[in-house]
Amino acid sequence: MVPFLDIHTHEAKQKDGVIAIQSLSLTESTFLAMPKTKPISIGIHPWYGHLEELAKNMKYLNVLAKQHNVKLIGECGLDKIQGEEMTNQLEMLAVQIDLAEQLNKPVILHCVKAFDELIALKKKLKPSVPMIVHGFNKKHEMGQQLMAQGFYLSFGAAVLKSDEIAKVLKEIDQPFFLETDDSNIDIVELYERVAEIKKISVDELKDVIFANWKKIGLL
Repeated sequence: MVPFLDIHTHEAKQKDGVIAIQSLSLTESTFLAMPKTKPISIGIHPWYGHLEELAKNMKYLNVLAKQHNVKLIGECGLDKIQGEEMTNQLEMLAVQIDLAEQLNKPVILHCVKAFDELIALKKKLKPSVPMIVHGFNKKHEMGQQLMAQGFYLSFGAAVLKSDEIAKVLKEIDQPFFLETDDSNIDIVELYERVAEIKKISVDELKDVIFANWKKIGLL
């Protein structure tokens, strides 16, 4: 039976019938207690990253990210509300994208009010690995702009209440993903709502998301 797939969660416990990628933020304690088999992503989150610690943290990340169960690099990204100044955040993100390129692993991105900067960085670096904007909850036009620039979108709790997100999902013609992030919503509830939006069955949607994961090398 095809499982439900959750590309980004902060919940450590694995549920029956669900494959979930737990997002871990890089710390020294993470280095000591790193899961060895459970699928995870790991990176330097813009809220917690400091440029003066970048060299040290990248030494850790270079080791940890090579583990087979590390499926994505991140969440990393840009945030104009919280974190260091944007030039520092851009530098921290660029080196993580470079690592993802070296390891051929997708990047999962946090982005708050910095989509222009994110798009510009992608154009500059020209990464070949998939770049996934997690928790997308912006207007339809922004979704179209990001997809036109080669980003993938992952949708979370906003699918349950946003007409704009419903519009994006109705029109999307490239791989997309679903996630629970830090909410207490069940991934099954998200599948049910997205299946309703796209006028397909939950089983059909499970096949679609499964194929999307395979396309970017997560399965």
